[in-house]
Amino acid sequence: MSPARRRRSSRGGSRPTAQQVRAFWGDDDAFAEQPVPARVITPGVDPTALVESLGPLPFPGAGAAPHYFEAVYERAAGLAVALAAAAGLLDLSGSDSEDDPEGDLE
Repeated sequence: MSPARRRRSSRGGSRPTAQQVRAFWGDDDAFAEQPVPARVITPGVDPTALVESLGPLPFPGAGAAPHYFEAVYERAAGLAVALAAAAGLLDLSGSDSEDDPEGDLE
């Protein structure tokens, strides 16, 4: 019985070197020089507005289903606001203007 033969890889070449990978993706220092624009997130008033604009749920005899869908949308919106606040991207200027229309809180 003859020994088992190894098949050659059909990938056509060897793995790229670290230098080749770095050249493909670019230099990290180039990104560090450019400032990242700060984007703030303003929470929406009604997280279900977009879905409700599509019409009623396509379930015959939906029963309590709309309530559960609404709860999921509100929970997702709450988590998005919490993530934005944790990242320092939450715009709170809108809530201050409702309490004090003049803008001079003391």
